[in-house]
Amino acid sequence: MEDMTRGAHWDVLLVVAVGGGLGSLARYGLAEAIPHPEGGFAVATLLTNITGCLLIGALMVVITDSARPHRLLRPFLGIGVLGGFTTFSTCVVDAIESVMAGNAGIAIAYALASVAASLVAVVASMLLTRRVLHGFGRRSMVRRETENQHGGV
Repeated sequence: MEDMTRGAHWDVLLVVAVGGGLGSLARYGLAEAIPHPEGGFAVATLLTNITGCLLIGALMVVITDSARPHRLLRPFLGIGVLGGFTTFSTCVVDAIESVMAGNAGIAIAYALASVAASLVAVVASMLLTRRVLHGFGRRSMVRRETENQHGGV
């Protein structure tokens, strides 16, 4: 019986692996497109993490507020693609390299900007996504109720 339980998760492992590969390729492409000097401010990593946090915030709202999301959606997009795309470990390595290159100020600014901007991004994305998903629905309901009260005017 135990073997059957383990086998039931291969589809999840597969979508996480495929998603992680795609996310990592996207991160690599962005790092190649926006290189930074050794010990300098790593703009590509910062943009990667902020973008990933924006997307994960929106995704989590869509998934949690959706009636029945596909069971592989979160593992594929959230854990796989966005987990492979975001790279806070690289952020730490970039900050350490900045310190080692004698740029402690850049390291501190970069680390603080990364954490602060990423947290703001995920919260803002969640709030905006909820507003878009639920705000339009409320306005439509209010409009319909008003039309019903005024005889379709």
